[in-house]
Amino acid sequence: MSDLDRWVAAAGAELGVSPQDVPVEAILDVAREVAHNVVRPGAPVTAYLMGLAAARGADPADLAERITTLALSWADQGRDEATGN
Repeated sequence: MSDLDRWVAAAGAELGVSPQDVPVEAILDVAREVAHNVVRPGAPVTAYLMGLAAARGADPADLAERITTLALSWADQGRDEATGN
């Protein structure tokens, strides 16, 4: 078991969330895209927003896909604005 797995289990237990309900890889992938394509501090804030949306019944896989797409397009928009396109 990795340090991350142990942390997710401990933090999940503290918060009453089963580690099986935590899509760790999807969260890390989204955080990476937001940090690299939008702004670094946006990664944890986005993870929180996704958690709120998931708590309201949204599908975590759908959330990850939508936010990843948004983050990737955000980087494209920034390049377009910089070049005047």
